[in-house]
Amino acid sequence: MQAVTLDSRRLPTVPALARILPGGGLQSGGSYAVRNSTSLAMALLAGPSATGAWCSVIGLPDFSVEAAQGFGINLERLILVPDPGSQWLTVTAALVDVVSIVLTRAPEHLAPTEWARLKARLRQRGAALITLGSWKQSDSTLGVAESAWEGLGSGTGHLRSRRMKITATQPSGRLRHAYVGLADLQGTPTGGSAPSAAYTPGAPGAPDSGTHTLFEPQLVRSS
Repeated sequence: MQAVTLDSRRLPTVPALARILPGGGLQSGGSYAVRNSTSLAMALLAGPSATGAWCSVIGLPDFSVEAAQGFGINLERLILVPDPGSQWLTVTAALVDVVSIVLTRAPEHLAPTEWARLKARLRQRGAALITLGSWKQSDSTLGVAESAWEGLGSGTGHLRSRRMKITATQPSGRLRHAYVGLADLQGTPTGGSAPSAAYTPGAPGAPDSGTHTLFEPQLVRSS
């Protein structure tokens, strides 16, 4: 019964991220932190948006709607609040009432009681929250651990593709990772189970190194 309930409250996401997210998708009422990649945050929005969900972006004045559209985000169902000023909590709480998923950069100084109230509101309304940067109440923290661009030769050529190692860390410390291309983050949403391309370090069957048959040669850390 519990598994059925979780599935019914899951927001679909692209397969590349479903592999590493708890439950195989974004949970309604859940919160997620993205450490170092706006592209990754857009990919998390793209899945629900492609299935008709309303999304909101708060406090990100540099958010690119052109890039968002490239990830498959439906701009007709996207609410932008570039600068909520001192009313960040009020604006965020209000939009949690009317949209399925909110992307924001949370203020550095927010009282624990305010975090707790927002978390309770998310659960009550069934919306999901994605924050750029740290979020102490997150159900999973995602980030790009390594990346490499392809296409350049010895001083010639064009950048054609980007490959990344994406990690997802749960509050318990359990970590999963997947090796994906940038195009994989623009895939078709799914609510399915995690395929074998994602691994939990130390688990039976996990590779000993960071190299995977889908992802060679080894990556270098991006600056």
